[in-house]
Formats: sequence, C-alpha cells, structure tokens
Amino acid sequence: MSKSTGQTPRYPLLLVDDEDSWLQSFRATLRSQGIDNVVLLSDGTKTMETLAQRQFCAVAVDLMMPGVSGEELIPQIVEEHPELPVLVISGLNEIKAVVNCIRKGAFDFIVKTEDRNTLIAGVRHAIEIFELRQENKSLQQRFFKDSPDRPELFSEIVTAHKDMISIFKYIEAIAETSRPVLITGESGVGKELVARAVHNASGRKGNFVPVNVAGLDDNVFSDTLFGHKKGAFTGASEARIGLVEKAKNGTLFLDEIGDLSQASQTKLLRLLQEHEFMPLGSDMAKRSSARIITATHQSFKAMQEQGKFRKDLFFRLRGHMLNIPPLRERRGDLPLLISHFLNEVQAETSSEVEADVHELSAFLDNYPFPGNVRELQHLVHDAASICGYKEVKPEHFKKLLVVPGESLETVAPVSDSEESVTFGIRLPTLQEVRARLIDEALRRTKGNQSSAAQLIGVTRQAVSKYLKKNG
Repeated sequence: MSKSTGQTPRYPLLLVDDEDSWLQSFRATLRSQGIDNVVLLSDGTKTMETLAQRQFCAVAVDLMMPGVSGEELIPQIVEEHPELPVLVISGLNEIKAVVNCIRKGAFDFIVKTEDRNTLIAGVRHAIEIFELRQENKSLQQRFFKDSPDRPELFSEIVTAHKDMISIFKYIEAIAETSRPVLITGESGVGKELVARAVHNASGRKGNFVPVNVAGLDDNVFSDTLFGHKKGAFTGASEARIGLVEKAKNGTLFLDEIGDLSQASQTKLLRLLQEHEFMPLGSDMAKRSSARIITATHQSFKAMQEQGKFRKDLFFRLRGHMLNIPPLRERRGDLPLLISHFLNEVQAETSSEVEADVHELSAFLDNYPFPGNVRELQHLVHDAASICGYKEVKPEHFKKLLVVPGESLETVAPVSDSEESVTFGIRLPTLQEVRARLIDEALRRTKGNQSSAAQLIGVTRQAVSKYLKKNG
C-alpha cells in the first residue's frame, strides 16, 4: 500500500468532479493552505477503480456528474472503504439532497458557492477524522502485543520497563499523523530522545530540529523560529530562515515550552492553528509543514492556575500526550543503564573499565535520582574517572552521592512534614532566601545544576542565571 512521506497529508485526498477547471482551482486553494497531496479525477465512473489502487485519506465527490452521481457513489465507497470520510460537493444547496447523502453515509455536504475557508475546513476535518480512525485501529492492534513492531526505532532509549514499552507502542500508533505531541516528565528523563523516536517512527523526510526555548524573549523566539528578512532590524544585514523552515516536512521540537512568554505563546498558537508564520520584517505569510513536538518538566495545571500558560495553546499542543516516568519509578532499568554508560566510558576513553553492574544497582537502589537518567550518566562517568578507569565500585559512588553528616540511606525525598524552615529574630529577604535555597540545593547535588533545579522546582536556566550573577 503506497504512501507519501514528503507531502501533507500523508495519504492523498481524492477530488472527483467532471468540471476540470473547478478541480484545478480547488487544488490550488488547498495547496495554498498546506494540503498538497491531492489526486484529481474528472471521470466519476473510475472512482472505485482509483480507490482500489492506493490508500487515500478522504474522497470528495461532486453530487451531479455524467455516468454516475455522487449520491450513487456514497454507498459503494462506504461499503468498500469504510475508513474513508466521503465529502459531497454540490453547486446547489438543496436540503433534500443533503439529507439523502448524509443518510447514505456521507461525512459532510459542502456547497461550492460557499466561502473557500468553509470548503478547506471541511476537508481538514475529514483528514483529522481519518487520522484518528487510523490511530484507533493501530492502538487496538498493538494493545495485546508485548513489544513494539519496530524496536530499532527506540534503540537510543535504554529500558525494559513495561511503562516505557507501552509508550513505545503508543508512539508507533500515533507517529504517522501530523497532530502535535506534548511530552511531560521530570528533568533528565530523556524527553528529547523520546521526541526523536517519534520523528524517526513517523517516516517524515524532513529533519528533526530541536530547540530549547527557555530564556528566549519574544524577539529572539520569533527570530529563531520564523527567521527574518534583510534589514528587518538593526544588524540584520542578510536574510535568515528560521527553524520552522528548516523543519520543512520534518519535526520541530520545542523543549522547555513551559518557560515561553505570553507574547511568544500567542505566536506559537497561530502557527498551530493556521499552519503559517511570518518572518520578521515580512508582511507575507509562509506555510509550515513541520510537525510540532513540545516538552516540559513543569505542571501545566499549576501554570494555568497562575495565568502563566494559555489554556487554548495547551489544548492545541496536547494532540497526543506522553508522560515519561522518572528513574526512581523504574529502578529495574538501573543495571541496563549502568552497563550502557560504562560502555560509553570505554568508547570515549579507550579504557577497559570494569564493574559489577548488579552490585552497583543494589547500592543505588535507594537513591532518589532527582536528576534522573542524566544524573546517573554523570555519576557513572565521574565514578569511572575516580577509579582511574579500572574498576568502578560502590565506594566511588559514595564520594559523589553523600554529603557530610549523611549516609546514602538518608538521601531521599523529603516531604513538607519531615522538614521545615526556621528563622532567627531578623527575617531574611526573599532574595536572601532564594540564594540560600539554591546554594543548599547545589551543595546537596555536588554542583549538578539540573539536579539542584529539580530539587527546588525551578528551571536549570534559573540556577545557571543565579550562578552567573553571583559567581
């Protein structure tokens, strides 16, 4: 069954009408809106033959055609291709015809004389319904399987945990659609690796283009994503394309989306709604064919309650949602991950470093891993350097994990009921409390900025900014 991976939608749309001029005109309109995978057919009698030759995402038929009418085609298409939404297009707005077509199984009835935006909206809706049906069918097929169909797509993600395997199967089911994907999870769990796996599974011909949007003000965000024309602002001596264009027919991955400013959120919402953008200094909109994947470690519920994140943008982003579990919830992966990172050390240093992986896993079993898989990677590399790249033992990790006065067993998440903050006679300022809190988090994590940020619920960029300011 043939399919296209370089056009939108993935499977073509079939337009059937005896008026060739209208077919050409409507195809041009669809292309201007980013729907460029369209097949034209001016002979209605060949509709069923054409549908049998390849997979389509939807079919739009004219109501009145010589040889066979659209009304006659509806039951045939519904019977032979029940997954296909059938749009009926007519030059007349007749209630009786509309009712008859809907009764026979038509998905929608569109009048040619209506505004072109109405026609395009009807086509987009039909395509979305087809994609949802395909996803549902794929999920049903994968539900009882023990592993993904193409495990090689996830080779960069080291795991054997059932929750991660379920995520892999879900990714395979949703990969071929163009709907946005939102990935949530704590810092260090591997959200970018998951985003890259979604892209690889999609078969898209374009590139995977990642960008961390944390700390970008609105102007930098716009320039980074949308590019600019020559002379758009002081210093813009040449035109530059943005990352949206670089991700043409591919995937644009926006990490730390929770840190986006309100102004930038509005521009991203337009990109998602209209599939178009304007480079800085330009008054001409460009079409986007990139799939959008976003990620954050923050709580959207909390951000929305605080008015920091638009609800309409959230619902646009969560076309599909993936929540990656933290390492402490999949400790069975420790032996695999430690072995993997030891292999990394050997490859990078050309050494023969050794270790009893199961002994190290048992030793680390009670550690909470606030920095998740990324923290474990740093720990293994640091421990290997401490032992001189010979044999890594638990005592090498002790030097990295334990702070003075604590044992490894006491290094665990602390709830509000177990620890409180006390004050002297003089109350510290908010700035002083903030500084002490960041300093303490850095002390406990041995200077690991990502882990320190996770401990106190801020972004890594916030910790980095504090260190730059305070030395």
